[in-house]
Amino acid sequence: MKFLKDYKEGDRVFDIYLCKQKQSAMTKTGKAYETLILQDKSGQIEAKIWDLGSVGIAEFEAFDYIEVYGEVTSFQGSLQISVKRVRRAQEGEYTAADYLPISPYDIETMYAELLGYVGGLTNIHLKGLMKAIFIEDKLFAAAFKESSAAKSIHHGFVGGLLQHTLAVVKLCEHYADAYPRLNKDLLISAALCHDIGKVRELSPFPHNDYTEEGQFLGHIVIGSEMLGEKIAKIAAFPPVLAGELKHLILSHHGEFEFGSPKKPAIIEAVALNFADNVDAKLQAFSEILENAKDSGFIGYNRLFESNISVTRME
Repeated sequence: MKFLKDYKEGDRVFDIYLCKQKQSAMTKTGKAYETLILQDKSGQIEAKIWDLGSVGIAEFEAFDYIEVYGEVTSFQGSLQISVKRVRRAQEGEYTAADYLPISPYDIETMYAELLGYVGGLTNIHLKGLMKAIFIEDKLFAAAFKESSAAKSIHHGFVGGLLQHTLAVVKLCEHYADAYPRLNKDLLISAALCHDIGKVRELSPFPHNDYTEEGQFLGHIVIGSEMLGEKIAKIAAFPPVLAGELKHLILSHHGEFEFGSPKKPAIIEAVALNFADNVDAKLQAFSEILENAKDSGFIGYNRLFESNISVTRME
């Protein structure tokens, strides 16, 4: 198959892709059309079906695998596919793994590295709690390995949550080594579990969409509740330590407008907020650059509020 990232304007399309989204709309003249988001493991692309009455347009729904025939065009600087014919693909015609975006790093290797940080904790209460979450809870561990860190902004792929968490842990380790005033065990523990609520906030692939619980509560509150449930099962867990750890989870987005129920009140919370923001922003920028077709300035980006540029490699 030809992966979506390899298409350029003018290319013909005749292959099977996952229909991630399907939406009906009307042109200004009242003609019905459909907008699709097609996906494979290399990324996504928008597609349009302009002639819904054509005999070549078969019935299908979102999350069907569909065989698409069409042409790659460009609209406002972005590639899209003008679909001429489409049909629902049958089992055996595709391999599902080809259509799920996945971390470029080996998932089991990353998880083993993550567990190394659990094993390196010296505080017996925090070490016991992290072991209860990441080692003893097999169902959680399996979900954590497969989850994304976001629906679309950054790390929106299988293993994305694990990759992001490991990066945040490494940044926090560096901060703790550079600033001895930081409680290293507390900071590393918070980094390990700052986004655990995302396993319940987002549904598994291929949907990777907000669950009802995620819509109502969000991953920050869910994560705090998950910690509380685990702490309640550990005898004599220090109440102040539990409060500090929960505070780090509740404040790790830093600002109320970014979804944090609390602002950082202890130094470790400031460090965690910075580490989380650094990895999220650099990964998001990296993903933009990976999808860029040209060097130089590539247009305004709302996340960074800037006309961003691809570094020219001399």
